[in-house]
Amino acid sequence: MSAAKKASGKPTTEMFDDIPVLQRKWRAALRPGERLPRYEDVMLGSLGRLADHIALLRHDGVLELSRSGRYVQQWLGDERWDVPVAQFPPDCATVLTGAAANALETGKPHLASAHCVRDGMVRTYDVLALPTASRWGATLIGAYINERSAQYNLLDAIFSSTDDAVISFAALRDARAEPFDFQIVHHNASAELFLNMPAGELLWRCLSEGGGLLASAEIVELLRAAVATGRSAPLEIETDGRHFRLSATAFADVVSLTMSDVTALKRRDASFRLLFDNNPMPMWVFDAETRQFLSVNDAAVQHYGYSRAAFLRMTLPEIWPQDEWESHAEALERLGDTYRSSRNWRHLRADGSEIEVLTFGRRVAFDDRDGYLVAVVDITERRKAEARIAYMAHHDGLTSLPNREHFQERLKQALDQARGKRVGVLCIDLDLFKTINDSFGHPVGDRLLKEVAERLRTAIRGANLAARLGGDEFAVILSSDVSPNEASACASLLIDMLSAPYDIDGQEMVIGASIGIALSPGDGATSEELMRNADMALYQAKSDGGGVHHFFEKEMDRQAQRRRDMELDLRRAFANGEFELHYQPLVAIAAGRIAGFESLLRWCHPDKGMISPAEFIPVAEDIGLIVQLGEWVLREACSEAVKWPADIKVAVNLSPAQFRSRNLVQVVISALAQSGLSPKRLELEITESVFLAETDANLATLHQLRGLGVGISMDDFGTGYSSLSYLRSFPFDKIKIDRSFVKDLSDRPDCVAIVRAISGLGRSLNITTTAEGVETEDQLDWLRAEGCNEVQGFLFSAARPASEIGKLLAEFGRASRAA
Repeated sequence: MSAAKKASGKPTTEMFDDIPVLQRKWRAALRPGERLPRYEDVMLGSLGRLADHIALLRHDGVLELSRSGRYVQQWLGDERWDVPVAQFPPDCATVLTGAAANALETGKPHLASAHCVRDGMVRTYDVLALPTASRWGATLIGAYINERSAQYNLLDAIFSSTDDAVISFAALRDARAEPFDFQIVHHNASAELFLNMPAGELLWRCLSEGGGLLASAEIVELLRAAVATGRSAPLEIETDGRHFRLSATAFADVVSLTMSDVTALKRRDASFRLLFDNNPMPMWVFDAETRQFLSVNDAAVQHYGYSRAAFLRMTLPEIWPQDEWESHAEALERLGDTYRSSRNWRHLRADGSEIEVLTFGRRVAFDDRDGYLVAVVDITERRKAEARIAYMAHHDGLTSLPNREHFQERLKQALDQARGKRVGVLCIDLDLFKTINDSFGHPVGDRLLKEVAERLRTAIRGANLAARLGGDEFAVILSSDVSPNEASACASLLIDMLSAPYDIDGQEMVIGASIGIALSPGDGATSEELMRNADMALYQAKSDGGGVHHFFEKEMDRQAQRRRDMELDLRRAFANGEFELHYQPLVAIAAGRIAGFESLLRWCHPDKGMISPAEFIPVAEDIGLIVQLGEWVLREACSEAVKWPADIKVAVNLSPAQFRSRNLVQVVISALAQSGLSPKRLELEITESVFLAETDANLATLHQLRGLGVGISMDDFGTGYSSLSYLRSFPFDKIKIDRSFVKDLSDRPDCVAIVRAISGLGRSLNITTTAEGVETEDQLDWLRAEGCNEVQGFLFSAARPASEIGKLLAEFGRASRAA
């Protein structure tokens, strides 16, 4: 198909058929097992009219044109053969090279498009590259070329499609050769839209005819200026709420007027002014090249303290501290269209003070100058607050000493830097502080802690560190290769210093201090080991009565390990049911019979055998297991007692922790209900420690229990410092005389006097008295003589398993009948 045919209008279907035909011919020529068909099977034979559209390309390191048809030669504008493709016009060479390369890479026909511009006309061509094998070794590519669509004028297309209105005028001159009028000789579609005039009314219209925007004096003057000088200055006009920017260029008497609708731009500019001028955030515009301030808003003037006039005479470096000039300048060199602070910057105010800021900006055109709009966020106060927060994260809020976290960080740092030298840790606990805090209140306690901190701050200096770990616990790091003697001397000094009287609001207060010491590397190589071991040494110092210091010893660690093992064993024992109850009889002296049994918890360890309650009960209390154990004991004792004769009671010991749990009454009700035991057969034994904390709440619980019909017994009576006041606070059913008074009845008159007083007190208050730890007939005789009601002890029986209760009751029954 010839180019002449194609240029006449739409492409024919025949042209589109050529490409599928050639592709089918290429596939038909491809033999099994071969990558490419042979050249002669594809490109020779019945090509007919298509031969004019074929270019034969040879690829042997360089792509060359070996043969070309007449149509191809017209397309190339060159009739030469055996010439490198690169020597032909670039638009043709580019598409031929690309199509051939893709066909060779894939081993298949490749279809490409070429857009060629000739004399302002754009033509589009299809280029089909067909790779073939050659018997001569080189790969041959047959390229089919044909025009695909109608040509069009490039300038007309651009002129017609632009959003701007473009109008061409011819100047009409008078007898003096002066332009007196202008006639429209050409315009695009946008001109009709801008001027709101229908098609046909603009062309050949003279401006002197009047009407419309073009006839205005400003535009006529703009056109005259263009004719006189070749180009006019830009003009902006507004009509019917729209803003236009006009520019004119003249070629002799022909003037081209371009109109741009800048309404949206003007609105954005107005919004920018509103946002800029009234924004409470400091903002400015600076020249991108000179860095001079071009405009500042009121907020910037007020915040920085410079007058507007002074601001506009300044450049950016004048508000930078000199030590940041270089870093500011480097940051400006990297600016793109938008930016935000990559760091905090310092700026200078008019009074010389510094502020810390973040800056955000974007490139803008301002008064036809390239500039940046900048918004400034003053973070000075925020940074101060952050610094305060960071400080508080590492310091105690009350005393301002380093806190536990800071202490541990510094201890790790000291150990890392020690390189085998000794680092000392002193754990400090204040003696008697709790008494003062409870007696005088927390405000006084806080004042006292501040005084303690100040004394520590005075004593501990240099690379050493004093910290408050919490409550009345403090700690010290001695980091300068401290010797044991130096650590001991420091501890003694601190104890003396902290034990000196304090004057709090005119009142003298005295406390003490106990200190535990651990030294690396012998007592631990890590901060955790040193802290743990110093804490164990402190525990030993407190156990020795306080006011002293102790070094860590390996035996402490072994004791702590035994304690940890017992904690694990206790939890497992409860889960595995290793606990059991034994029962010791309570004997009524007058009747000589068993009046009840006290239930006593026993633990038979599978490997260690029976473990004393004195060992495991305190541990169970510390780990919070005592409440669960106490509930189990209560339920088990009630379930067992319901099997006994109806006149036999059961006594159960209660822990202070069970009162703190606040569900004791519900547990007792549940145990009684599940077992069916009468409340009058249950006695609950408490110690005076129940009254030492939350007295009102605990008294209320005791009254609720007594209201159920349950008996309440005071255990170990006489050993506390205010036992008599407890008898006035609550009407006990029984008081138990501690075994320490029973033991020496035969030898010590004071013990006799105490037992006589307690028994007399019981008779006066109608309270049963029970003596514990009775082991001899002589002790029993004394207790009978002094009027004691009940006794218990090894003289009658040790605590027995539940399975032996029946036998024990039978033995006492026979003894009672014999008596």
